[in-house]
Amino acid sequence: MKQDLTDQELAELDDLLAAAPAPLQPLDIVMLDGYLCGVLVQPELLDESRWMPPIFDVEQRPLPEDADAQWLERCQALIRRRYEALNRALAEDGGFDPVLLDAESDGEDEEGAEAEPEVPLSEYEQQAIDDAKALQESLPEASRPLMPWVAGFEHAVHSFPGLLDSSDESVDLTLARIFRHLPVQTDEDREMLATLDQELPLADVDEAVDDLIMAVAELWDLTSDQRYAVQQVRRDTPKVGRNDPCPCGSGKKFKQCHGKD
Repeated sequence: MKQDLTDQELAELDDLLAAAPAPLQPLDIVMLDGYLCGVLVQPELLDESRWMPPIFDVEQRPLPEDADAQWLERCQALIRRRYEALNRALAEDGGFDPVLLDAESDGEDEEGAEAEPEVPLSEYEQQAIDDAKALQESLPEASRPLMPWVAGFEHAVHSFPGLLDSSDESVDLTLARIFRHLPVQTDEDREMLATLDQELPLADVDEAVDDLIMAVAELWDLTSDQRYAVQQVRRDTPKVGRNDPCPCGSGKKFKQCHGKD
């Protein structure tokens, strides 16, 4: 059985994703973790060929043909291991350990000084960071460390809208418990958030993390019957009788040609 990623491998994967060729905008390690959970709780069992590409660009642009093969192979191997570990944890334990921002660091190093970027940021990149920080600060304190993770989860939900198309009210309510950690966009969202704050208040970050884990596990359970349902085989053409002409065109009866026992 393959092991989950170590802290060192998570940091390595974060660096590898950041090295995606320009102009692609890949997920970081926290968003990736939320995205993978969003993939795993889909009502449809998604093939890797579908869920892997959106990791490397939020706009789902394809990787360039000349992308480094060794870089891509290492990225995919680490991503695959985290995917399998999350799936195993949800199936066997009914929970998982999410990769989240450190709520106490707030972008500072151990001495309390703000970390300096190794490479100067462009005006566009700096503005994007400032905008994201402003959105994060608009959230309740308990939700701030969870926002990037939930943004990754949202990326999966919008990339594969099976959950959004669900008519199950339990799915809608459970999704709301996850999306409460994103900035409010509509009056409907605001009303839902007010209801959640009243009926399911979150006192601190620990409670918020616990509820997030439970909500994802509940979604996994709610969709598991659909996800692993055995699809009935449907024939595109009528079944050939043993005494009918063989479809191969030989002129023989089916039982004397391709229908021989």
